[in-house]
Amino acid sequence: MRIEHKTQRRPERSIRNLGLFLRITLALAGIACASGLAAPAAAASTGTVQLLATYGSVQYGWQQVELWQDTYSSWPQQQYLADGRDDQTGQRATFFGSAEPPGSQFLLYYAPGWNTGSHTTPVLLVMGAADNVDREFADPDLNGSGTCGALTCPTTGLMQYLSDNGYRVFAVNFANPQGDNYEWAQTIADAVEVIRQRTGATKVDVVAWSKGAFPVRMYVAGVAPAWGRPYQGDVRKLILLGGPNGGLDYIFAHGTQGDVLIYPECGGSLNGPSPHTDYMCYGIFYHHPELSIYATEGHDVYAGQRQMLARWDATYGVDQTQQDWYTTYYGGQGFVSYGFGIQYAIDHGSLVSTVQSHLIPTLVSTYLLCGGSADMPYFYNENRGPSDGLVFEASCLDTTGMPGPVSSTLVTNDNHLELGWESTAEITIRDWLGN
Repeated sequence: MRIEHKTQRRPERSIRNLGLFLRITLALAGIACASGLAAPAAAASTGTVQLLATYGSVQYGWQQVELWQDTYSSWPQQQYLADGRDDQTGQRATFFGSAEPPGSQFLLYYAPGWNTGSHTTPVLLVMGAADNVDREFADPDLNGSGTCGALTCPTTGLMQYLSDNGYRVFAVNFANPQGDNYEWAQTIADAVEVIRQRTGATKVDVVAWSKGAFPVRMYVAGVAPAWGRPYQGDVRKLILLGGPNGGLDYIFAHGTQGDVLIYPECGGSLNGPSPHTDYMCYGIFYHHPELSIYATEGHDVYAGQRQMLARWDATYGVDQTQQDWYTTYYGGQGFVSYGFGIQYAIDHGSLVSTVQSHLIPTLVSTYLLCGGSADMPYFYNENRGPSDGLVFEASCLDTTGMPGPVSSTLVTNDNHLELGWESTAEITIRDWLGN
């Protein structure tokens, strides 16, 4: 296995299995109690976080879970799709007490050794899109063979690896698995504050995967909504796994190949955005603005995906083997689809340039872990240039807006889904965390 390292300082299997991967693209018994935990000094409107419940019987190796809520009264109302594809499921729905919890709530997971680990600085794991912390960090085999980026998946993950190596590990599970990144950034700020209060640590190391890398960076760089909490100087190290630092354009660049898995009339139920508002199933056009990446007709379910958009057509072109490739990317009526195009979406909500223009503080050491293998099973891998199957290497390794110490590692044999559990990646993360 060839691994490339760079260190610098700068003035930033089915259809079921295919659906699992595409959602990342389109893309990853309790005792009720109540207490108040004051937020650090910040904007007066941010309020506090309140503990709603504690759960001690937790699956997949976690020690306990807490349900928290940010008490800011005007937190934006969540949009969920009527067919339930964006809902919480399994034990996570039980912990939230709802399949569609408000965005101001989050689950904080505690790994074994969170209060006894030998390493002083606690570690917060942040999940990616349309996924959960159980599959990503505790049991990569949770959804079966092939769903971890390899045909054979391990039954333990980064949580157990770090915990076994003496780290005090936590993870945050968001209320909405495809949420707005402004809201995810505020939830991350809340989770970091709770961890600091629980452990007595002054700072926390954050390891964030895929979409989760974007709001973590927003928080640390001070990209917050008017109602939000500014950065509190409480992050020591920022480790981004497969992060779209330069943005991504996957869903626009590959024509209509994902729509059949999204549109219900075609049999789709994928929790991921379409680049179209209209698509033809079995010879009939159907209008579903709520399933699109756009904010249109009162729907804006996938704002978090739109915020990460950037054009790469000038660098790598567009996949011309796919139906309606031109109108999908540039907008207009195609043979089987209609959409507004990527530039319209960027103009109405991308935050890539905003995030890059807000510098990560130089006191925060930043680390970029990127994959170089576009070989995710059962997935239409990004084929226009060097990528991990989803995010271009050039995007993941983009240090624009990172003026402080930046270290980067390209694991050439890892795809996007392997970056959180494959042994080379785990060792790299451990080495970066240090003592």
